Amino acid sequence: MHKKNYSLTNLFRFVDLASKSTYASGKPPEPTSERRDFIEYTFLQSDWSYRDSFTGHTKSSGQEIVRFRGKIVWSNLYCGGMTAGNEALANQTFSFLKQALSQDESGFESLRGPHAFGDGEWQYSYTQKGLIDNFSGYEEIRYQDKVVFFHRAIGGTVS
Repeated sequence: MHKKNYSLTNLFRFVDLASKSTYASGKPPEPTSERRDFIEYTFLQSDWSYRDSFTGHTKSSGQEIVRFRGKIVWSNLYCGGMTAGNEALANQTFSFLKQALSQDESGFESLRGPHAFGDGEWQYSYTQKGLIDNFSGYEEIRYQDKVVFFHRAIGGTVS
């Protein structure tokens, strides 16, 4: 066990910045990963470090980890992907997902995207129970009013 020397507000701000600065930004993943057959994104700022590690393409499973001064303090597990029969839309869907994850919604401490976001025939929605210390979430992307993608997430602080 270790003593917590950060606030939940600072943790949320870091997670929000890190997630928007990695996958959602469109930057390439790390050239090598800590885990075989995984794609990884990392972000460092002062005493904080972030690693998003996932495997799969049209169906994926992953984990985000945040360390403060080298100790793991937060984790998010996620799983889901393209719905059956919609795999051909994967590249367009992931491009739209990055747009959605880059959005902010005033007053909502989202650990993914806003409650709702749209662009033409694409619609993103996210529901979340809880806050950064203990949460679960569900995101969905619709194209032409048909669900083509989903992710479930669960996470929180660890000590």
